[in-house]
Amino acid sequence: MPSSDVLLMRRPDDWHVHLRDGDMLRSVVGHTARQFARAIVMPNLSPPVTSVALAVAYRMRILAALDPDAGFEPLMTCYLTDGADPDEIERGFAAGVFTACKLYPAHATTNSEHGVTDIRNIHRVLERMQRIGMPLLLHGEVTDHGVDIFDREAVFIERVLLKVLADFPALKIVFEHVTTAEAVAFVEQTGPNVAATITPHHLRINRNAMFEGGIRPHFYCLPVAKREVHRLALRRAATSGSAKFFLGTDSAPHAVGKKEAACGCAGIFNAPFAMESYATTFDEEGALDRLEGFASEHGPNFYGLPLNTGRITLERASNVVPERVGTGSEAVTPFHAGEIMRWRFAEGA
Repeated sequence: MPSSDVLLMRRPDDWHVHLRDGDMLRSVVGHTARQFARAIVMPNLSPPVTSVALAVAYRMRILAALDPDAGFEPLMTCYLTDGADPDEIERGFAAGVFTACKLYPAHATTNSEHGVTDIRNIHRVLERMQRIGMPLLLHGEVTDHGVDIFDREAVFIERVLLKVLADFPALKIVFEHVTTAEAVAFVEQTGPNVAATITPHHLRINRNAMFEGGIRPHFYCLPVAKREVHRLALRRAATSGSAKFFLGTDSAPHAVGKKEAACGCAGIFNAPFAMESYATTFDEEGALDRLEGFASEHGPNFYGLPLNTGRITLERASNVVPERVGTGSEAVTPFHAGEIMRWRFAEGA
């Protein structure tokens, strides 16, 4: 196979993933562990992960669901509430249990009803995080019903994020799963303490995907996909080589029945073919030489963690994505279902 058809690169990490719990956890975690060495695990369980003890227990459940030789490290996060305790958060960070804290605006997305209702309620927490160098991970949307769902990210920047940076200028912030040109511009214009993750699906679909030939619930996620101009801005940012942008799948599995419902759940399950999807985008943009930085280097450097030493191989080859992953009540429709991918993930080199 010609060298242009084989991509050997440092093993990547996923800096934003939902692994769920129980049977769903056991069904999906192997897909993330197969491709990624580490992952920032979201804490929006029911009940959410709000303490060191809950994070330790969840980490043990994740590892118990994997083969002992998987070589996968879950990086745990603390779910912020209005009453979050700065001492508990600092204790977890110092002990290496918490890697970061996650801010969900209350009612913004799945299991976010316990989230923060007003950023001022957690100023003491943010001050402590700034002092100890602990990253804040943001779901960057306002939840005001008067704001159009396609504008909620841009409004969040204006109403919330600018004020957070003014009050805590040294706070490390990851603006997660950015979806707009405004978010890209904001991250590019801020200092080195602000970065962003970009998902594979926001690089490949715009909002039309949800409505082509009828309602397409498996393309519904939050933040929702935006206009084509925003998708193109994300592709430019991801493939630019800028260290401020890195890989975060936001893989969010829901059983088929919960997606194909009168009030379907938000989330796209992209873990099984995540690297194939990213490679396709970078290939289309003529930027395969920048994929390793985006997937394997920028994230660890921002978090102050060592680069992985393992390697993976991606091959240019036909790769059919199944219509379903898993069985029974835990069956999930993966991103790219039914498509033939241009790239195939090979086992670690």
